[in-house]
Amino acid sequence: MSRRTGLRTLTSLGLALGCLTGMAAAQPAPVPSSADERLRALYTEEWNWRRKELGRGGDPSGDGGPSDRFASVSAASQQARLAYWTRTLAALDAIPVDQLSAEEQVNAQVFRAAITALAADIRFRTYETPFNSDTFFWTSFTPRQGFGTATAYRAYLSRLRDVPRHFDEHIVNMRAGLARGFTVPRVSVVGRDRTIEPYVKGDTTNPLYAPFAQMPTTMPAAEQAALRAEAESVLREVVAPAYARLLTFMRDEYLPGARTTVGASALPDGDAYYAAMIEKFTTLPLTAREIHEIGLREVARIREEMERTRERAGFTGSMPAFFEFLRTDPQFYAKTPRELLSYAAYVAKKADWKLAETIGFLPRRRHGIRPVPESLAPIYTGGRGGLDACQMNTYNLPARPLYTLAALTLHECTPGHSMQAALALEGPERPPFRRGTSFSSYGEGWGLYTEWLGTVMGIYETPYEDFGRLTYEMWRASRLVIDTGLHQFGWTREQAMTYLRDNAALSEHEITTEVERYIAWPAQALAYKIGELQIRRHRRDAEAALGPTFDQRQFHDAILAIASVPLPVLEKRMAQFIADGGVNPPPAAAPAAPRRGRAR
Repeated sequence: MSRRTGLRTLTSLGLALGCLTGMAAAQPAPVPSSADERLRALYTEEWNWRRKELGRGGDPSGDGGPSDRFASVSAASQQARLAYWTRTLAALDAIPVDQLSAEEQVNAQVFRAAITALAADIRFRTYETPFNSDTFFWTSFTPRQGFGTATAYRAYLSRLRDVPRHFDEHIVNMRAGLARGFTVPRVSVVGRDRTIEPYVKGDTTNPLYAPFAQMPTTMPAAEQAALRAEAESVLREVVAPAYARLLTFMRDEYLPGARTTVGASALPDGDAYYAAMIEKFTTLPLTAREIHEIGLREVARIREEMERTRERAGFTGSMPAFFEFLRTDPQFYAKTPRELLSYAAYVAKKADWKLAETIGFLPRRRHGIRPVPESLAPIYTGGRGGLDACQMNTYNLPARPLYTLAALTLHECTPGHSMQAALALEGPERPPFRRGTSFSSYGEGWGLYTEWLGTVMGIYETPYEDFGRLTYEMWRASRLVIDTGLHQFGWTREQAMTYLRDNAALSEHEITTEVERYIAWPAQALAYKIGELQIRRHRRDAEAALGPTFDQRQFHDAILAIASVPLPVLEKRMAQFIADGGVNPPPAAAPAAPRRGRAR
């Protein structure tokens, strides 16, 4: 065969193959046949769309690297998302639940609850109030540490260049909220403008510069220098001016125009909004009245236990006198930030010591303990968990009693949120959307449950520490009364503060910041006690049914292995745990290594 003939033959074959390929490409993709396949196709498509739509570089485990842009938050983009999620829910309704496998039934319930909550937020236009008393869109993207590659640094710089557009869209939304009376209450806005001030600096003291102060040593020095120079330029010319405009808006327009009412019931369509937020945060169909009554019963029960603990401490005065003693005696307060952090570290390590007899499947990843950043500390909570580190607030030490620190450390660190996050990361493989979905009633319910679990683990060493645990439990029970009181039954801020002050031995600073948090974030505070009550009930049921064969390690593994789910899903799982004799099925294969950062 000549070379020309050969080329002609290959060309003909290529054209023929191209036609076949084109015909195949033109044909529609196979339609999923089984219910499982239809569901998997639906949640996979939605999750891929959501990641792109919301500007995510990867799932919460960090896969895919940081994004180089912020998601659009404009009203038009929000309404487009609502339309998409409405269609998604209709498609989910068309899948016969009774034909799904057991695992996919769980996925369907998780998916439905997540999409319903996302849609509800947009339906009530909560994007017009894009911050609350201690969580802000202008600080939420501040990195805790440096990045691993030059590509990640460049993506971060691109994100910083997008700050002006991002802030401008938020300001437009907040102005729309001002116009219709849908704002964060003024009492929860006052002073929050100060958290913007550090970001107005166009130099290396800006918190957003922090990743460039700890660049990887493997990166060539010249490249590091170039990236640092670019960062200083972007901060000075782009970022700082955008923050300055935001600060002016917050001080000159938003704060003066913010509503003076405190309850959700005063908002447009407020009763329906609060009902939707109750379902979002508790994942249960409870009414405000039902939750209020649960809270009153829990407050009365805990009060009796507090009285017994006060007597065990040897204090002969009244409960109000005991509260005053706890709030003012120097023995209960750290003198330095290091002392408070060291105390928390001791509790966390003591909990580590007890883990082998408490939980069966333990994560490889470990967390640190660090102070809350100075710019946030004055209006921040006492502590907060995280995969890499749990944070403890060392601001205003006379307002940070040590007798509650053991309970706080269990809740935020180990075996609470930080450990729970590591377990979710290293646990059984699940669809990616499950790794990106969380429910407050599950996560915060577990956190509060671990405070009680400290009594089983032997964490509390004195009656004062045990009273601190009860103070925190009373605080969460009081939330049920206070949150519903504020948002449904016309309570004032002062009424809410008095109720918390009379029932929990918290400092005045904590009482103020907490009540302002409930005012700004309707129904979120309900998740803790509602979730904990269900977990405690599951434990009582399991202990009664299983008797001497009850193993708390298996019990805790059953809760943690399913990862974050709505409470009705957890209810069904724990009923199955009891039916199975308190034994869990063999764990599915876990990832070969943690998906984010380094195992420590």
